[in-house]
Amino acid sequence: METLDKNRVEKIPEKIYNRESDNILEKNSDRLAGIVIKLLKQLNYKISVTESCTGGLLSSRIIDIPGASEVFKEGIIAYSNESKISRLKVRKETLNMYGAVSEEVAKEMVLSFDTEVSISTTGIAGPDGGTQYKPVGLVYIGIKIKDEVFILKEVFKGDRKKIREKAVLHALFKLSKILERDVMRSDEYRGENKEK
Repeated sequence: METLDKNRVEKIPEKIYNRESDNILEKNSDRLAGIVIKLLKQLNYKISVTESCTGGLLSSRIIDIPGASEVFKEGIIAYSNESKISRLKVRKETLNMYGAVSEEVAKEMVLSFDTEVSISTTGIAGPDGGTQYKPVGLVYIGIKIKDEVFILKEVFKGDRKKIREKAVLHALFKLSKILERDVMRSDEYRGENKEK
């Protein structure tokens, strides 16, 4: 029986992923969006979304799922600094000091809504605009769940389309994990109350 070269075998999944990555990303983001909506309904939470680099793609993924209207309050594409300041009340001083693609701006964006859950994206999708300190593919994702705020920093590889899709996929995945934690906490709380 012919022995397969280990390096060749290890490269097979990578080759398949590279060829099918667009389909994989799209299917996974749809599945994750469905999970997010289900968890939001379980918790009776509403969600708002503010996007810069993803340009409405994140909101679209969520709204694509039937039943989204029960949990989705609003989405804003604040692409320019002027929009971030006027629509989201991001401070001009924050933009001047840290730049639009920064942890600080992602946080101020996500804090601009009054829903239980909000999420923001700001990044450099390319192909231009990158620097040594802020390369193409750099994305900050802000997630607010009630009083908690999480800021995620990621650097994604690929062309403009893939970077935006990966940002959406990552945002939905992280949000789903935090919501799952809250569902487990609420289930435990209800269980404790039943025992009393």
